[in-house]
Amino acid sequence: MLVKSLMGEFLFEVENTRKLLNAIPDNALGWKPSDINWTTGQLASHIAEVYNWYQPKLHMDVFNMADYKYDKGDITRAANIVAKFEENVKAAQESLETATDDSMFVEWKMVMGEQILFPAMPRIQVVRSFLMNHLYHHRGELVVYLRATGNKLPSTYGSTADNK
Repeated sequence: MLVKSLMGEFLFEVENTRKLLNAIPDNALGWKPSDINWTTGQLASHIAEVYNWYQPKLHMDVFNMADYKYDKGDITRAANIVAKFEENVKAAQESLETATDDSMFVEWKMVMGEQILFPAMPRIQVVRSFLMNHLYHHRGELVVYLRATGNKLPSTYGSTADNK
Protein backbone atom coordinates (compact mmCIF):
# COMPACT_ATOMS: atom_id res chain seq x y z
CA MET A 1 0.00 0.00 0.00
CA LEU A 2 2.91 2.36 0.73
CA VAL A 3 4.53 1.89 -2.70
CA LYS A 4 1.14 2.23 -4.37
CA SER A 5 0.64 5.57 -2.60
CA LEU A 6 4.13 6.74 -3.62
CA MET A 7 3.37 5.72 -7.21
CA GLY A 8 0.22 7.86 -7.24
CA GLU A 9 2.18 10.92 -6.13
CA PHE A 10 5.04 10.07 -8.48
CA LEU A 11 2.78 9.91 -11.55
CA PHE A 12 0.91 13.10 -10.64
CA GLU A 13 4.13 15.03 -10.03
CA VAL A 14 5.83 13.68 -13.17
CA GLU A 15 3.12 15.42 -15.15
CA ASN A 16 3.69 18.69 -13.27
CA THR A 17 7.44 18.42 -13.85
CA ARG A 18 6.84 17.66 -17.54
CA LYS A 19 4.70 20.80 -17.88
CA LEU A 20 7.41 22.97 -16.34
CA LEU A 21 10.22 21.52 -18.43
CA ASN A 22 8.14 21.91 -21.58
CA ALA A 23 7.58 25.58 -20.72
CA ILE A 24 11.29 26.40 -21.04
CA PRO A 25 12.19 28.10 -24.32
CA ASP A 26 15.68 27.60 -25.70
CA ASN A 27 16.43 31.32 -25.33
CA ALA A 28 16.05 31.07 -21.53
CA LEU A 29 18.49 28.17 -21.04
CA GLY A 30 21.55 30.37 -20.48
CA TRP A 31 19.91 32.73 -17.97
CA LYS A 32 20.83 32.61 -14.30
CA PRO A 33 19.88 34.97 -11.47
CA SER A 34 23.46 35.52 -10.27
CA ASP A 35 27.01 34.36 -10.78
CA ILE A 36 26.69 31.69 -8.10
CA ASN A 37 23.50 30.09 -9.46
CA TRP A 38 22.99 27.48 -12.14
CA THR A 39 21.72 28.50 -15.54
CA THR A 40 18.16 27.59 -16.41
CA GLY A 41 19.52 24.74 -18.54
CA GLN A 42 21.66 23.40 -15.70
CA LEU A 43 18.75 23.59 -13.25
CA ALA A 44 16.37 21.89 -15.68
CA SER A 45 18.98 19.19 -16.34
CA HIS A 46 19.35 18.61 -12.59
CA ILE A 47 15.57 18.25 -12.28
CA ALA A 48 15.65 15.62 -15.02
CA GLU A 49 18.57 13.89 -13.29
CA VAL A 50 16.71 13.44 -9.99
CA TYR A 51 14.63 10.76 -11.71
CA ASN A 52 17.86 8.92 -12.52
CA TRP A 53 18.40 8.45 -8.78
CA TYR A 54 15.32 6.28 -8.16
CA GLN A 55 17.00 2.97 -9.01
CA PRO A 56 19.97 3.37 -6.65
CA LYS A 57 17.78 4.79 -3.88
CA LEU A 58 15.17 2.05 -4.18
CA HIS A 59 17.35 -0.96 -4.94
CA MET A 60 20.74 -0.35 -3.32
CA ASP A 61 21.36 -0.15 0.41
CA VAL A 62 24.52 1.91 -0.03
CA PHE A 63 24.94 4.43 -2.81
CA ASN A 64 28.55 5.36 -3.49
CA MET A 65 28.73 8.74 -5.22
CA ALA A 66 32.33 7.95 -6.19
CA ASP A 67 30.92 5.36 -8.61
CA TYR A 68 28.06 7.52 -9.92
CA LYS A 69 28.26 8.45 -13.59
CA TYR A 70 25.58 10.47 -15.33
CA ASP A 71 25.53 11.73 -18.89
CA LYS A 72 23.22 14.74 -18.94
CA GLY A 73 23.63 15.00 -22.69
CA ASP A 74 23.34 18.22 -24.67
CA ILE A 75 21.56 20.80 -22.52
CA THR A 76 21.73 23.59 -25.10
CA ARG A 77 18.21 22.75 -26.27
CA ALA A 78 15.18 22.39 -24.05
CA ALA A 79 13.91 19.45 -26.12
CA ASN A 80 17.07 17.50 -25.23
CA ILE A 81 16.51 18.09 -21.53
CA VAL A 82 12.89 16.94 -21.87
CA ALA A 83 14.03 13.82 -23.76
CA LYS A 84 16.51 12.97 -20.96
CA PHE A 85 13.74 13.60 -18.41
CA GLU A 86 11.43 11.16 -20.24
CA GLU A 87 14.18 8.53 -20.35
CA ASN A 88 14.88 8.93 -16.64
CA VAL A 89 11.18 8.93 -15.69
CA LYS A 90 10.66 5.61 -17.45
CA ALA A 91 13.50 4.03 -15.46
CA ALA A 92 12.34 5.67 -12.23
CA GLN A 93 8.81 4.34 -12.67
CA GLU A 94 10.14 0.83 -13.31
CA SER A 95 12.25 1.09 -10.14
CA LEU A 96 9.28 2.20 -8.08
CA GLU A 97 7.06 -0.52 -9.57
CA THR A 98 9.54 -3.19 -8.44
CA ALA A 99 9.94 -1.81 -4.92
CA THR A 100 8.03 -3.38 -2.03
CA ASP A 101 6.43 -1.92 1.05
CA ASP A 102 8.86 -3.88 3.22
CA SER A 103 11.85 -2.47 1.32
CA MET A 104 10.76 1.05 2.31
CA PHE A 105 11.88 0.36 5.88
CA VAL A 106 15.34 -0.97 4.98
CA GLU A 107 18.16 1.40 5.90
CA TRP A 108 19.88 3.27 3.08
CA LYS A 109 22.92 5.53 3.12
CA MET A 110 25.06 7.54 0.71
CA VAL A 111 28.83 7.53 0.78
CA MET A 112 31.70 9.00 -1.19
CA GLY A 113 34.27 6.26 -0.88
CA GLU A 114 34.78 5.91 2.87
CA GLN A 115 33.12 9.24 3.73
CA ILE A 116 29.45 9.09 4.80
CA LEU A 117 27.47 11.80 2.97
CA PHE A 118 24.04 10.81 4.27
CA PRO A 119 23.83 8.55 7.33
CA ALA A 120 21.67 5.44 7.32
CA MET A 121 17.96 6.16 7.28
CA PRO A 122 14.84 4.23 6.28
CA ARG A 123 14.42 4.16 2.51
CA ILE A 124 10.97 5.80 2.76
CA GLN A 125 12.65 8.85 4.26
CA VAL A 126 15.08 8.89 1.34
CA VAL A 127 12.24 8.68 -1.17
CA ARG A 128 10.24 11.45 0.48
CA SER A 129 13.11 13.84 1.18
CA PHE A 130 15.98 13.14 -1.20
CA LEU A 131 13.85 12.31 -4.23
CA MET A 132 10.44 13.93 -3.98
CA ASN A 133 10.90 16.99 -1.74
CA HIS A 134 14.27 17.74 -3.31
CA LEU A 135 12.62 17.73 -6.73
CA TYR A 136 9.81 20.04 -5.58
CA HIS A 137 12.38 22.48 -4.21
CA HIS A 138 14.14 22.70 -7.57
CA ARG A 139 10.87 22.97 -9.47
CA GLY A 140 10.08 26.01 -7.31
CA GLU A 141 13.38 27.53 -8.36
CA LEU A 142 12.55 26.80 -12.00
CA VAL A 143 9.22 28.62 -11.62
CA VAL A 144 11.14 31.69 -10.44
CA TYR A 145 13.59 31.37 -13.35
CA LEU A 146 10.74 31.12 -15.86
CA ARG A 147 8.93 34.11 -14.41
CA ALA A 148 12.14 36.17 -14.22
CA THR A 149 12.79 35.54 -17.91
CA GLY A 150 9.29 36.67 -18.86
CA ASN A 151 7.95 33.23 -19.68
CA LYS A 152 4.49 31.92 -18.99
CA LEU A 153 3.93 29.32 -16.30
CA PRO A 154 1.87 26.21 -16.87
CA SER A 155 -0.92 25.23 -14.54
CA THR A 156 0.27 22.65 -12.01
CA TYR A 157 -1.76 22.81 -8.79
CA GLY A 158 -4.33 25.15 -10.28
CA SER A 159 -4.42 28.11 -12.59
CA THR A 160 -1.61 30.62 -12.81
CA ALA A 161 -1.96 34.26 -13.74
CA ASP A 162 -0.93 33.18 -17.23
CA ASN A 163 -3.94 30.97 -17.89
CA LYS A 164 -6.82 32.89 -16.36
